Amino acid sequence: MPRLLSTVACNLDPQLLGACLPLFESGEADAIEWSFDALYRLHELPEWFHGLIGAFSEGDRLIGHGIFFSLFSGKWHPEQQAWLKELSSICDRYRFDHITEHFGFMTGQDFHHGAPLNIPYTAATLRIGQDRLQRIAEACGRPVGLENLAFSYSADEVRRHGDFLDNLLAPVNGFLILDLHNVYCQVENFDIDFDTLAAMYPLHRVREIHISGGSWEPSADGSQNIRRDTHDGAVPEKVFQYLERIIPQCPHLRYVVMEQLGAGLQTEASKSAFRADFRRMADIAGTWNNPASDESIHPFTPPASRLQSAPAEDPDLHRQQTELSSILENAASLEDALRSLETSSLAQSDWQVEQWSPYMVETAMRIARKWMKKD
Repeated sequence: MPRLLSTVACNLDPQLLGACLPLFESGEADAIEWSFDALYRLHELPEWFHGLIGAFSEGDRLIGHGIFFSLFSGKWHPEQQAWLKELSSICDRYRFDHITEHFGFMTGQDFHHGAPLNIPYTAATLRIGQDRLQRIAEACGRPVGLENLAFSYSADEVRRHGDFLDNLLAPVNGFLILDLHNVYCQVENFDIDFDTLAAMYPLHRVREIHISGGSWEPSADGSQNIRRDTHDGAVPEKVFQYLERIIPQCPHLRYVVMEQLGAGLQTEASKSAFRADFRRMADIAGTWNNPASDESIHPFTPPASRLQSAPAEDPDLHRQQTELSSILENAASLEDALRSLETSSLAQSDWQVEQWSPYMVETAMRIARKWMKKD
């Protein structure tokens, strides 16, 4: 009977690698999740890192997690085609069990740099997202999945997210990364009960779970704290509780993944705390087996590709994304951003900017500016 694999998200980061090394040496880390596209600019990996990734690849314990594809960009960009080409090449070199990406579109002028933010849930965005997922599946030749969002503009978006994900993944028989800290952000920012929200996700599609920490950020007027998925802190107690409650509801779960950025692992104490969180996660995962999953048959194998020759595009969506990115990155203040949205092409549209929480617009501004490409 297959057991759940306790996994670390591990990249070419000296602080993160330093924290993970004892877990590799002891054999406690069953698998690695690697954000492969963070290293696309490197012509060659260091030999020692190639050896680490290669060892997990040869053991069928390597999974890939993308960051920069920008799944919902209304316009097809050369950077996306280059991303797919690199993905195909790296999948020829390493044996990934599956490949995943983030939900959303990347802010920024070229939509390959910036922050991943939400899109309206419409037939047009569904068509674009399905097209992009099929292109990822064709490029990698592996099952593909998406991670749920940590950020939303309104409670209505939060409630509709799971159903949209289900429809989005269906044509490629895709799976869901259920990031429990992302769920925690939505629970805290919109005062939604966890069990109620969890039931809105397609749990039958969950193959991977993420847990991580984050941070609280006060609004500019100090009246509200916003939970951010910054990956720079210890795992909250509630997230461990969520993990215990959700595992029995995910019949195809295979990987449980611990994430943290190296920026939050600068001291020996923080690295020790990271390993303690990993071991607690592993203890929880170790109490469960997955009777519905046969290791010899992947439950999310994609069907034969039916791609159209030209990538799906939507000029109106592209124009709105460009305008939104400009507002978030350049508005002089929250009030200025809100006024700009009221007179933008997003007003009285499927974006439903009239329902957006001002605090979440302020948070989106901070996210977009943090991720802005530096020349």
